[in-house]
Amino acid sequence: MSTHGPEKFGADPVNLQWRVVRGDTATLKVEFFEDNEEDLYSTSGWTYKATAYDQASDTLDDLDISFGNGYVIITAPADTTANWGTKYASNVAELMFDLRVTINASGDKVIWTPVIGTIYVIGNVTPSGTL
Repeated sequence: MSTHGPEKFGADPVNLQWRVVRGDTATLKVEFFEDNEEDLYSTSGWTYKATAYDQASDTLDDLDISFGNGYVIITAPADTTANWGTKYASNVAELMFDLRVTINASGDKVIWTPVIGTIYVIGNVTPSGTL
């Protein structure tokens, strides 16, 4: 059994800190590797969903997903990040986020959350009309 791959469903997810500048587009690439830590794991047939949650406004934002075999790219578009935080400060908001994977293998449907974390939103001072 792999110690790095999704064979250990329910294992502790990776906990990431993602820094995003308010009003900018931000991307995060997550790669899934075989045990040798060199070859990408076959993720054929996997589906993904990533969501950010702002506790201050009780808002859920779906994040954009693009993927290939062995990786997924999570994107927080500028029009979404522009609404994160409402003040001029070095850290204007902290949002929870996660990546959920649905795997249909051998007729079984498995839901796995390999990544959870915190988005630290860095304030900007360039006027963008969002404050």
